[in-house]
Amino acid sequence: MNSGILLVDKPKGITSHDVVARTRRLAGTRKVGHAGTLDPMATGLLVLGVNHATRLLHHLVGLDKEYLATIRLGWGTTTDDAEGEPIAAASADRLDAVTEEAIAAGMRRLTGVIDQVPSAISAIKVDGRRAYQRVRDGEQVELAARTVTVAAFELLAMRRGDGFIDADVRVECSSGTYVRALARDLGEHLGTGGHLTALRRTRVGAFDVDAAAELEALDVGASLMSPADAASRALPVVRLTAQQATDLGHGKRIEASRALAASPGDAVAAIGPDDRLVAIVERRGEALKVVTGFPSEEAGA
Repeated sequence: MNSGILLVDKPKGITSHDVVARTRRLAGTRKVGHAGTLDPMATGLLVLGVNHATRLLHHLVGLDKEYLATIRLGWGTTTDDAEGEPIAAASADRLDAVTEEAIAAGMRRLTGVIDQVPSAISAIKVDGRRAYQRVRDGEQVELAARTVTVAAFELLAMRRGDGFIDADVRVECSSGTYVRALARDLGEHLGTGGHLTALRRTRVGAFDVDAAAELEALDVGASLMSPADAASRALPVVRLTAQQATDLGHGKRIEASRALAASPGDAVAAIGPDDRLVAIVERRGEALKVVTGFPSEEAGA
């Protein structure tokens, strides 16, 4: 099995690890990883790496994301989503007072660069243990706020139900943003409480769910994207001569092109004349230094 990147559309009700395990069986290799998980209740785009392309995942984890979601206003939950226990329902009068304009105004308060307290049911480590495990063990978990960027928080539709309002939304955000926390915070702002009832990841960087394979029909070999193609979608690219490819393959530094639009410390995909991803490099002064190397057998990927 060659190395490469896989785009998979995760179905609802299974974990991201389940998707990885199935892909390992289909690919016949243990070397499968992901560039960011989805909760079991969520669907949508998972970016997987197979064989040596797992080395590329580190450079894809931080890409921005897009989600479609449904936020239910009317009560919060202990997990900020539909799987948690309900917390204090809002009165009918309070819900009646919520207008589309009020929801949109609340969403604007949560747009831009914001400080967000992650949901306690998260994979963030607290003293070496995942926050969600501490909560499941009955501990009270208080997570520190972190700065995230919500580039877009858009109301697509609003529906009134018996004791609740459902808001369909679109979110574009930086890596590390919790859409569940946006649902919670919007509900708190409106005085109704709120939680997430549906979540679908539609984009990771330049990778779109429309190009993803359904898990049940996944043909790993046919669906693999070459490491060079994947890296060039996510990172600036420098094209190498045969000699430069050889030098980088031996761990040597090469001269940085003046035309390369990358700041010191930025990851850059170095692609050889055979359209092979040779390395991820970064600028050090007037040179390019290898950060992550890829073996020459990647040529067939």
